[in-house]
Amino acid sequence: MSIVIKFFVAPDHDAAAAVVEAGPDGVFESLTFGNFDAEEALIEWESIFTGRSFEELVAADEPEFVADPGDGEGPVVLAASRILQDALAAADEYRLVEVSRLWVAERAADREVFDQEIAAWILGGVADLARVIGEQEEGLYCWTA
Repeated sequence: MSIVIKFFVAPDHDAAAAVVEAGPDGVFESLTFGNFDAEEALIEWESIFTGRSFEELVAADEPEFVADPGDGEGPVVLAASRILQDALAAADEYRLVEVSRLWVAERAADREVFDQEIAAWILGGVADLARVIGEQEEGLYCWTA
């Protein structure tokens, strides 16, 4: 489980990877959350939005690790897939609430308690970031420590 999670938009993988040690603050606008597994969340969100199974997404190496200097020990930068970015950007408030409800149910199946309102707030914030990307070549990234 990640203690600090920061979602941010960067122009490319190299720029995103450059902030792995200190995080995106002061370099990119970011949204800060905490206390959930960001890698797992990115997979679950994409699974819910697309209908692809969790296992299929893991086999496809989603989300992509952009920087992992500590080989799993310490901060990492993950890249959300373009499919997930587009789904988040296109989602209206109703769809985000629906996805958050399904995400909370997924967490409950693993005996993890997650507040529905917080889940909707997280997805709403990340969706707002994804909307900033639009048709640009930028990407949605996640820094965790």
